[in-house]
Amino acid sequence: MANKNIRSEAEKKAIINRLNRIKGQMNGIEKMVNNDCECNDILIQTAAVEKSMKSLSNLILENHLYKCVAEDLENGNLEVIDELISLFKRFNN
Repeated sequence: MANKNIRSEAEKKAIINRLNRIKGQMNGIEKMVNNDCECNDILIQTAAVEKSMKSLSNLILENHLYKCVAEDLENGNLEVIDELISLFKRFNN
């Protein structure tokens, strides 16, 4: 199992709120498909989910940089730079 990251209650709340919004969007898309909605309308909603997922990823990344990476660098762990490079490569693929 990966290392644990202790998040503040505010950080957890922000992440959970975004996840719940994404779940709601996904449920909406499922209803649209079941109701035979227009493809264009469904595609617009899928784009909204993609944007919401990117926003969630950016929130987690921002917290990671300010918290985890900053702490690692302060402690002299320069390996975190290689981890960040790998992470950014994943984001761009």
